Amino acid sequence: MSIPTATGSTWTFDAIGTSWAIDSAAPLPSIARDAVSAVIERFDRAWSRFRDDSLVTALAEGRTASVALPVETDADTDADAMFSLYDELDRATAGAVNPLVGDSLARLGYDARLTLAPRGDARPAAAWRDVLSWSDGELALARPATVDVGAVGKGRLVDLVLAALAPLVDGDLVVDASGDLAVRGAAVRIGLEHPYDPTRAIGVVTVENAALCASAINRRAWGDGLHHVLDARTGVPVRAYAATWALADTAMRADALATALFFDGGPELAASWNAPWVRMSTDGRVEWSPGFPGEIFS
Repeated sequence: MSIPTATGSTWTFDAIGTSWAIDSAAPLPSIARDAVSAVIERFDRAWSRFRDDSLVTALAEGRTASVALPVETDADTDADAMFSLYDELDRATAGAVNPLVGDSLARLGYDARLTLAPRGDARPAAAWRDVLSWSDGELALARPATVDVGAVGKGRLVDLVLAALAPLVDGDLVVDASGDLAVRGAAVRIGLEHPYDPTRAIGVVTVENAALCASAINRRAWGDGLHHVLDARTGVPVRAYAATWALADTAMRADALATALFFDGGPELAASWNAPWVRMSTDGRVEWSPGFPGEIFS
């Protein structure tokens, strides 16, 4: 996605393996930047399968069968928020979206070391409800497996960053984590990047006090047709769709829909959430939902 600078100052930085930009009416004070850094570090330390010291790596390697997760509010935890949403995604897509897809990704080369060298034929993800459980801020696995929250995690982190900034920064805010973004305040027009030509947009959308997330098979792609969006039922990269975009009230829900839209059941889930969307098939056809608040060019 291409995003114009909506406000007066932009802070750019790299974190969790991607580029971030936070637009605000005035330069962010040091206390706000420190708050953002702390939120990202805490989340990454828990959920990154690319860190040797993360909690999910400890579970994957069998060093422990359960871990205590950081509590974000008195009533909620990351685990509660994300895995409850995974439950909806699993049911909507008939099992295509699964938080234990990490081992399937690693088998195709998208592993913790980013070797991008497949280790054999694709394999489906484990039946996650039989292996993974969570309650009272604790995550447990019945056997070692690689948790990968890629379908919702970056959106969740965008929401957490925006929440951390909210009491510290006045005025309009845009938090953009390379395709997953949340807007507080004034409307922003955002271009939908063509998945096969980053110099072109297939349309534009207006986002106001909402979130927009995108996913595309040309990002994190390698080898002979391999990429990061897998069907958990087979462990094979999806072939029907090239890119998706979804709007929702939170970035986590928009992120979830951007993944679900690669599969049957995605549009129905979006409709149940009253969430607009766009998707492009690999043959270039573009579909979008009724009431999409933007314009499609192709």
